[in-house]
Amino acid sequence: MRKYNTAELRESNYRHHYHPFTDHGDMRRKGARIITRADNVYIYDSDGNRYLDMMAGLWCVNIGYGRTELAEAARNQMEQLPYYNSFFQTAQLPAVELAEVLSEVTPPQFNRVFFGCSGSDGNDTVLRLVRYFWELQGRPERNIVIGRHNSYHGSTMAGASLGGMKGMHAQGGLPIPDIVHIDQPYYYMEGGEMDEQEFGLQRARCLEEKILELGADRVAAFIAEPVQGAGGVIIPPDSYWPEINRICRQYDVLLCVDEVICGFGRTGEWFGSDTFRIDADVMTLAKGLSAGYQPVGAVMIADRIAEILDDKAQEFAHGYTYSGHPVACAVALRNIRILREEKIIENARDHVMDYFHEKVLSLQAHPLVGEARAKGFLAALELVKNKSTRERYGSDGSTGVYCRDACLEKGLIMRAVGDTMVMSPPLVITREQVDEFHGLALDVLDHTLKGVGP
Repeated sequence: MRKYNTAELRESNYRHHYHPFTDHGDMRRKGARIITRADNVYIYDSDGNRYLDMMAGLWCVNIGYGRTELAEAARNQMEQLPYYNSFFQTAQLPAVELAEVLSEVTPPQFNRVFFGCSGSDGNDTVLRLVRYFWELQGRPERNIVIGRHNSYHGSTMAGASLGGMKGMHAQGGLPIPDIVHIDQPYYYMEGGEMDEQEFGLQRARCLEEKILELGADRVAAFIAEPVQGAGGVIIPPDSYWPEINRICRQYDVLLCVDEVICGFGRTGEWFGSDTFRIDADVMTLAKGLSAGYQPVGAVMIADRIAEILDDKAQEFAHGYTYSGHPVACAVALRNIRILREEKIIENARDHVMDYFHEKVLSLQAHPLVGEARAKGFLAALELVKNKSTRERYGSDGSTGVYCRDACLEKGLIMRAVGDTMVMSPPLVITREQVDEFHGLALDVLDHTLKGVGP
C-alpha cells in the first residue's frame, strides 16, 4: 500500500486548495482529511484509517465505490470520443442513448432531457426554463418562482436563490429578484402539538396563500425536494404532497421537483416523485445519475412544456460547454444499467431498508436523541437536551459538530446539519454493515453525551 506524508499533503492543500462550504481557518487548525481510496461502502484516508461512509460520498455513490465497470465505460468512451459539444444541432451517441433511457425510468410525462454537469446548474436551467415557458406564451409577467425556507437547490446564484438557506442568502446579495419562499414541512421542530397530518396540510397550504398574495398570474413555478436532504432529512407528512399537487394544478403553477438527492433509488423507488406520487412538470437529476463517478446532471421536461417549446420554434439561448458530455453520459448509462440488471433498488428496498429503519429508529431510545426518522436510505437523528420539550443544547449547532467529529474518531461518516445528524448510505449496504453502523452510532452518541453534558 502506498505511503503518504499526511502533514505535507495537508500543508499543500491549505496553501493551494480553496474548499466548498469550509471554514479555512478551522481547517488550518485541525488539518484536512486526505481521502486516498474507497471500496464498497468504505473510504480510507492517507493515514490508513477506514470509515464506514453513511453519506454515500455526498448523497450520491448509490452503487458503492470500486465499480470497475464505470471506469471501463469512461475509458472506452475517452478512446472513441473524449469530448464534443451539444450546441448547434449536434449530438453524441451516449447523450442520445442516455436521454432515451432516462425517459424510460422517469415518470411517464417525461420524454425530453436537458443535460448539464450538476444539480446546481440544473436548477439554474430550471429557472431559465420555466420563465421561458411562460414567455413563449406571451406571459413574461409569470416569472416568480416559489421555494421553501431551509431547502437546498445548489450553490450557484440561481440555485442558492431558489434554495432557502439563510446562511447562503447572507452572502452575495441573495436571493435574486422574483424568488420567494414559504415555510417547510418540518414537523418535529415546527409542528408543536398539532396533529402531524393537519400540520402537513397547513404547510402545503402556505403555497396557496403565497400564490394568492402574489397573484396567480405572476407565479411561474414552485420548486421543492421530495425529502429535504441538506436541510436535515425533513420527511413531509403524508398529507403534504397530495395537497401540493392539487394547488399547483388549480392555479396552473409548474411543479418543479428537485430529485438530485432523492433520485435513483434513495427513497426506495426510482424517484422521490414515485414514492410520494408527485405530479411534476420538471425534475432535476444529478448525484445518483452517475453514482458520483462523473459530474453529470439532467433536467427532465414534461410533455406539456416540451410541446410549447417545440411549437414556438425559437432558440433556447442556454447551455453549457459540457452539456451531454460523452464520457459523463457513458458512465451514467452504465450506472443505470447496473441499477437495472442487478435490481439494486429493488434489493435494497425489499431486503435491507426495513432493517435499516429498525436500527435507526431504535436509536431514539438514546437519551441524546429526541427523534429518529427514516425514509428509504435517508435518515436523521435529532440531538436534544430535553426530549419532552425538544430543547437543543444551544442554537449554534456545536453539538452536531461535536458528534460529527466523534464519528470520524470512531470510523464513521455522518453529516451534521445544525444539531441534526443525517445519513444516506449507499444502496448496496448490507444488513451486517447496518449492524456495524448501529454499533458505531451508539458509541458515538455515548461519547457525545458525555462531552456536551446531561
